[in-house]
Amino acid sequence: MGLGGGSFTSTDKILPGSYINFISSVGADEVFANRGVVAMPLVLDWGIDGQVIEVSANTFQSQAKGIFGYSYLDDKLKGIADLFKNASKAYFYRLVKSGVKATNTFGSATCFGLRGNDITIIISINVEDAGKMDVSTLLDGENVDGQTVASASELVDNDFVVFDTGATLAQTAGLAMSGGSNGDTVTGAEYSAFLAMIEPYRFNVLGCLALDDTIKDLFVAFTKRMRDDNGIKFQTVVYKRESSDYEGIISIDNETLTSGALASSLVYWTAGVIAGVLINQSVTNKAYDGQFEVDINYTIDALEGAVAAGKFIFHRVGNEVRVLTDINTLLTFSAEKTKDFSKNQTIRCIDQVGNDIAYLTQSIWA
Repeated sequence: MGLGGGSFTSTDKILPGSYINFISSVGADEVFANRGVVAMPLVLDWGIDGQVIEVSANTFQSQAKGIFGYSYLDDKLKGIADLFKNASKAYFYRLVKSGVKATNTFGSATCFGLRGNDITIIISINVEDAGKMDVSTLLDGENVDGQTVASASELVDNDFVVFDTGATLAQTAGLAMSGGSNGDTVTGAEYSAFLAMIEPYRFNVLGCLALDDTIKDLFVAFTKRMRDDNGIKFQTVVYKRESSDYEGIISIDNETLTSGALASSLVYWTAGVIAGVLINQSVTNKAYDGQFEVDINYTIDALEGAVAAGKFIFHRVGNEVRVLTDINTLLTFSAEKTKDFSKNQTIRCIDQVGNDIAYLTQSIWA
């Protein structure tokens, strides 16, 4: 028979044993790292480029249109919506190469990209003062800004338009902007710029949607350098790069079948769930509740082979899509890194300890 044990709440214990309570100390939330933080570069139709933008789950719902150019319910943002099903915060970076801003007679879009072509300016005479004009900014037909001014010099820029204050205002039922472009296909140079920008930030998971193996290798090398050389612990979620053979890399095998979506779109949901899960929990058998159609056409033999190859894979359970097993790409085991290191729950635990000790050490030496 075992000795007594459990939580200590009063001096009423009968059996001898260990009765231990763990409680929070004052200010613990400020010392130890919170989970649920993702960093990810994105190719978007709208948004500030060249900067890391911090977005919380609440901010995404309330301010998505101003940040990304679309409502949080729009299909264009369903990948980000999938990420925020489990993540609490994300650091986004817009990838743009040679983008062009949409323009018209009265101004230009605030951001590069195709979304600027959906902006329309309506100008009419004010009904109460014929000497003034009502200037409305519409995005996809929805009024997002309205001003009443005597001349263009009084116009104040809004989230979507930088006005030409030297323009001559004239009535128009609706003058659309045009010429906006997302620019050329982004390359490794743009991804490298993101990695340089994101290096000082603290996050749990780095997401990479790229389909090009060269770009994926940039993320693998960055992850290894940050984890092994700098002691900054996080995991990176990529698409079809299981040959990485490293505990810091999670490689999704399933393709996204949704029309118009990247084949790698499951990276959104997976990055969010890996970042948000508690360190004492696993995402094995977790149901996928995202918005993409998933290729789960795998036989039992194929699933077994995928696990043996270090693939993070989804499969069918009844009418649901679920995570088969919560593993990373580590396949080469040693005395220092046993098979336990291929389990993401193990990595989450040791990463949390490593990051918290590093943070506390910095506080002591500060």
